[in-house]
Amino acid sequence: MNKSLILYAPNIHTGGGHVLLRALVEVWPAGKGHIAFLDERAKGSFSLPSHVRVYWVKPKFFSRAQAERLLQSISRAGDTVLCFHGLPPILSNAARIVVFQQNRIYIDSRSLPQLSSRVALRIGIERWISRTFSHRVHQYIVQTPSMARDLSTWLDSHTRGCSDKLIHVCPFIDQFDIQPRADTPNETSKSQFWDFVYVSDGVAHKNHRRLFAAWKLLASQGLKPRLAVTLGERDHLLIAELDKLSSESSVEIHNLGQMPRDQILSLYRHTHALIFPSITESFGLPLIEASQYGLPILAPESDYVRDVCEPVQTFDPMSEVSIMRAVKRFLLKTDPPIQLSTPLDLWNSVAPLHTGEPHGQP
Repeated sequence: MNKSLILYAPNIHTGGGHVLLRALVEVWPAGKGHIAFLDERAKGSFSLPSHVRVYWVKPKFFSRAQAERLLQSISRAGDTVLCFHGLPPILSNAARIVVFQQNRIYIDSRSLPQLSSRVALRIGIERWISRTFSHRVHQYIVQTPSMARDLSTWLDSHTRGCSDKLIHVCPFIDQFDIQPRADTPNETSKSQFWDFVYVSDGVAHKNHRRLFAAWKLLASQGLKPRLAVTLGERDHLLIAELDKLSSESSVEIHNLGQMPRDQILSLYRHTHALIFPSITESFGLPLIEASQYGLPILAPESDYVRDVCEPVQTFDPMSEVSIMRAVKRFLLKTDPPIQLSTPLDLWNSVAPLHTGEPHGQP
């Protein structure tokens, strides 16, 4: 009996997950009976082998439910299902289940800042699915050692022991040609060159609002480095906030919109540095891409960062002041440290409120 390889990847249609999924599909092993469940919003972006049968899943509850039922009905013992979207099947399944765990949020119990109630509810449901149905998973694949450690701890505390046997680390990326970086711009080409770039969509943990606040602080000190971001149509609220900030504070933040991969790679060639304030990541594909291009990187002092690159400056992603100071250090615009005072200086500072002589003075 032929064994099928089934790729289950609803909801993967943008960002680094989509880049990795495309790379995976393009080298799909030959064989009969191979099946893919892909997000309809990504239709037309894949070079699908002729031997793969595809079911397109709409971003709707009923379409996702139908896909789950179809996955259950077509899976047989001996088949392998690769859940690329990071969640195990809700319905029982006879096949061997492998989960590509590329979303650290699913295994993190911490609350995330600035979430709408709708997004918080969705993340809560996804975390519940991860925990409740983890017993269906035969193997997890992750991309970094820190992600493996976190997943192992999560499995041991929420589900079962011997978690290390379930986890395989495979840090893969697609292959791309690295072109020489552009020269430092002169005045005529300055508009096509950026001081910093942040390649990311606008989901909450990507931390755009705190990055914008840091740029506002920089502008208040007369520093206006040019920052390019890549927010899409779904990020309309962030874009509106950015437009308001730009008009009120004259910050140099420019939204280039969502960009195809070749334009993203070109963007790396026309910038001085990558800034990456994301609170949490399982991989951080832009960090790897920027490293390949030799770009200096400013990023949080976090395990996920050190897994894949060596940043030139680090900061606390929860503090816009810390982000601002990292940028200033990179620009060689650092502030001097505070001047220390004496206890007598404190008494002198409150002298208008104190009529007597300081204690211990003649």
